[in-house]
Amino acid sequence: MRNKVAKRIQNLAEKIDTNRFYDIDSGISVVKSLASAKFDETVELALRLGVDPRHADQMIRGAVVLPHGTGKKVRVAVFAKGTKADEAKDAGADVVGDDDLAEEIKNGNINFDIVIATPDMMALVGKVGRILGPKGLMPNPKTGTVTMDVSKAVSNAKSGQVNFRVDKKGNIHAPIGKASFSEEKIRDNMLELVKTINRLKPSSAKGKFIRGGVLSLTMSPAVKLDAQILMDVK
Repeated sequence: MRNKVAKRIQNLAEKIDTNRFYDIDSGISVVKSLASAKFDETVELALRLGVDPRHADQMIRGAVVLPHGTGKKVRVAVFAKGTKADEAKDAGADVVGDDDLAEEIKNGNINFDIVIATPDMMALVGKVGRILGPKGLMPNPKTGTVTMDVSKAVSNAKSGQVNFRVDKKGNIHAPIGKASFSEEKIRDNMLELVKTINRLKPSSAKGKFIRGGVLSLTMSPAVKLDAQILMDVK
């Protein structure tokens, strides 16, 4: 089985010019041509940034609503009470609660992809932070998931909001669509994400902000992108 997978990856790699840094349109075109799985693969953009995440002011983190969504059905959980809980339900949240939701999480029942909370619920959310944090589910004001406007937050999540955060090595990974998307839709989503990240460049970051970028599918080798072109996306 491993040899079969390795052979498939090798065949796909032959479609890529490893000595070339592709522009955005060419990179997307090549990546779409690599789709070979029996399911609709996710298109992922990875960026290597010129930041040092050990410094708080260089910890790049945020959220963006992609114009065409991610192609994935997202389940949303909301920590809220009273009228805010009603607003969350009306907006289409899949799970809404307070102590009962925290208890479900403690019991390992985590059947959702995004967690939203009103500010007054954060003390309660903190009690399950050790569970949510490692899964990337902890609500945060910077991603719009700690807010009194739960209706908008739920709507954004359902519409294709992507939360991103630089890792310890200065990299950001984010989904920007599906292999079945048109090249135009993937391009629109990619530009929106890159624009958002470029706006977050900290003044303390020295040198090139985007030092490298690659596009790939769930089960494909990566296509290298021209970092300067990505930096010029405003």
